[in-house]
Amino acid sequence: MPNIESPIIINIVDNLLMKKIVKEENNSGSELWFNWLNRKLNSFEAFKDFASGQNPEDVAESFITVNRLGISDIFDRFDEEDQETLDQFQKLSECEWHVYRILKKQLELRNKVTFVDFKKGKKVKR
Repeated sequence: MPNIESPIIINIVDNLLMKKIVKEENNSGSELWFNWLNRKLNSFEAFKDFASGQNPEDVAESFITVNRLGISDIFDRFDEEDQETLDQFQKLSECEWHVYRILKKQLELRNKVTFVDFKKGKKVKR
């Protein structure tokens, strides 16, 4: 399945307080901690774990375990601004989850709707 980055998150990245840059002395470049996290999440093969029957919480725990050193390094540099940014991204993620859930329910309801063609006297499932 292709990596799909949410336009909401990408737009918010540009507008939030993410001015902090994670720097390492031997690193060839710097990147925002969120960009690092997003890149790691996108390369993490969660769908294989889902296919093997793991639930999202277990997959998240696995991701944290695999990336524990990088996450620890980022947390060593975290300040109040970063915490606020992380809180905002969590809210966005929860909002997106609710949007997907609502869309899924609407599609399920749409698939259950039955129309009656009174001219032909039969039910037509849409």
